[in-house]
Amino acid sequence: MSLPYDDWLTAFLEWTKESEAPTSYRTWVGISCIAAALQRKTYLKWGPLTFYPNMYIVLVGPSGCRKGTAMNPGYRLLKNAGIRMAAQSTTREALIRRLKEANYTHIDPETGEIEFHSSLTIFSEEFTVFLGYKNEALMADLCDWYDCKDRWVYDTKNMGTDEVQGVWVNLIGATTPSLIQTSLPQNSIGGGLTSRMIFVYEEKKEKISIFPQEDPELGNALKRGLERINMIRGEFKVTKKFFERWTEWYTETHYNPPPFKDDERFAGYCERRPTHIMKLSIILAASRMANDSRVITERDLERAIMLLETTERKMPYTFSGFGQSNIASTLQRVMTYIAMKREVTMSDLMRRFYHDADRLTMERIIQTLETMRVVNRELDGSEMKLTFIDPDQRKQPEEAE
Repeated sequence: MSLPYDDWLTAFLEWTKESEAPTSYRTWVGISCIAAALQRKTYLKWGPLTFYPNMYIVLVGPSGCRKGTAMNPGYRLLKNAGIRMAAQSTTREALIRRLKEANYTHIDPETGEIEFHSSLTIFSEEFTVFLGYKNEALMADLCDWYDCKDRWVYDTKNMGTDEVQGVWVNLIGATTPSLIQTSLPQNSIGGGLTSRMIFVYEEKKEKISIFPQEDPELGNALKRGLERINMIRGEFKVTKKFFERWTEWYTETHYNPPPFKDDERFAGYCERRPTHIMKLSIILAASRMANDSRVITERDLERAIMLLETTERKMPYTFSGFGQSNIASTLQRVMTYIAMKREVTMSDLMRRFYHDADRLTMERIIQTLETMRVVNRELDGSEMKLTFIDPDQRKQPEEAE
């Protein structure tokens, strides 16, 4: 069976449509799979800059959101297609050794020269376990690897120097907001590693699926599609319309997008949004199975912008428990609970969180969520009712006019 779609990501979403995992999770897992297949063999020259199609993607949500369910099909496809991955649980030293061993050679069709690269995908369903507790050395390594340096050197204590040629690391992981709070130093939020990551946040699973099934023929076609994508090598080019749309977006909208306006935790991320868009555009162009000419179109760019902006609407929830406030952690859990339930009563909240907050503390939390326009509060008979406001409906009155 050949792939019955002209786009690999579309076919992947069709193959996993019966999954209980949210569509956003499945979409970004598919994106990471395409990136894993592309490796460092493909790139986009942009003046003095070179963009490679690696991304750091982390699925975030409370337990039961089906993060692992979303990741499992992607892992199986990559394994069956022979794409090299790191062990899900490993030490920093073992990971560096694995990266050094992941050496490949290919002939660049543009230059005719032999290129060396060390391309590796980190696939971890327990990302904070992989990262370790405030492991600043590994976080610094990941920051270095994201930029795909031509040469990366690591000095060992007893075994001399390790040198890696053509670094390329792609990452897909999953965790919960509470584990992020315990694993990442608070001063790392807003810059460094987190600015290089796409956090895909969901509050709950998308649906109930009693007996989810996958089409085995479509699964085999997806594997062959990944193998075909893995054969792509060389420089991607952009169309004139891509350049025009990029110019418009870059000059008008890439700074201070609405979800992050005045949120200093995302200052570093906002500066890197153009890089995320460029990387994503390469991946989406490669997803089009008929795109043997390695051309990135305006449609690829529009799709990248739409995917990223949609994901960004919920991204701030990832770090809602960080901060100096003594109610920050409880506020995040209360907000997640209300988002899952969509509508709750004050008495329900007190029964759920009595061990974290008394009545006065809960009142402070609700007032904060009201000010953030996350919840509406109204009296229903003798009971106070709280209703979750979707991100798209949170415009202030003057913004809505």
